[in-house]
Amino acid sequence: MRRFLFVLLACLAATLTAVAQNQPTAPAQTPTSALDEALPVRGLAIQAPSVEGLDLFLKFIEEELAPAHFNLLILRVDWNYDYKSHPELRDPNPLTETHVKRLVAACRKHGIRLAPQINLLGHQSWAKTTYSLLREYPEFDETPHVDTANYTGWPNPDGLYCKSYCPLHPDMPRVVNALIDEITTVFETDLFHAGMDEVFYIADDNCPRCAGKDPAELFAGEVNRIRNHLALTGKRLMIWGDRLLDGTLTGLGAWEASMNNTARAVDMIAKDVFVCDWHYERADLSAVYLAMKGLDVATCPWRRPELAIRQMNDMIAWRAQTTPATKSHLQGIIETVWSPAEPFLRNYYNPSTEDGVALTVRRLMEEYKKL
Repeated sequence: MRRFLFVLLACLAATLTAVAQNQPTAPAQTPTSALDEALPVRGLAIQAPSVEGLDLFLKFIEEELAPAHFNLLILRVDWNYDYKSHPELRDPNPLTETHVKRLVAACRKHGIRLAPQINLLGHQSWAKTTYSLLREYPEFDETPHVDTANYTGWPNPDGLYCKSYCPLHPDMPRVVNALIDEITTVFETDLFHAGMDEVFYIADDNCPRCAGKDPAELFAGEVNRIRNHLALTGKRLMIWGDRLLDGTLTGLGAWEASMNNTARAVDMIAKDVFVCDWHYERADLSAVYLAMKGLDVATCPWRRPELAIRQMNDMIAWRAQTTPATKSHLQGIIETVWSPAEPFLRNYYNPSTEDGVALTVRRLMEEYKKL
């Protein structure tokens, strides 16, 4: 009898694991209104506020995002948190648990889901600045022979845009997993955004672990590694989508898509990874492609209001005219803000200085209220 129960429990566990892997859940809740039916996900991706800017950011959530029916907030936290697992990585004067709980309470009050973001794999540096992970763990660097101090702008002889960590370094997961666990716990969320955009350094010929390997397999391997770690505690991975698109075949080029052979990863990653498909110059059709690959996807505009409305209307039309299976993957719109939160809010609240990003956010708010 004991052996029978053991086998039965093992089979049940395997079944539940298979269900979790093959039946992705959507970040949005079940549609309850015409707006939810038209656009299940209405998100904003923005840098987490500073300690000094927290009160104004909370005001923005309460008085602007919530009345405009936003239901997802992706916060680029990176090193702006008082990490206990790896205090060596935190920025000066970071957000504390007390600060984060205020954000959690404000979002929960209005049904806004939170997805903290830590840039993983790529974006480990910017220009001449190496960020915390590679600064404190230089052994994780995919290209240690490239010195960020020599950055001279783009393009440059080293092909340096942003550093990447080595996805095959044996000690890297221990550090990264601890950060993921800590930040998702304090934000009380089942969503985590890993960034993973604009990965230019991958499978470098000088890396003793990655040289000669398939970039698509390396990229997919790191996506799936992070996804599987999150799945252990019932959480879901979100990433930017550019590395899953072929820059040559689509004509999208090296920024909005991949020119370094990672695009085939689209067929290698778990189907419950949520893809944020960003395009800032045209209303491209790649969201449909990704949805037909079985991936949940949201289109991500930036600073051109009319283009963002076109992208929103495209998403609504695609959902209205396709099969239920594909419709379920076409999830909505996530507006992106790439400045720190404080300058964005200064522009937003001061019409005389409003830029294209603030105007785009306002236009989307207006449209959501109409739907």
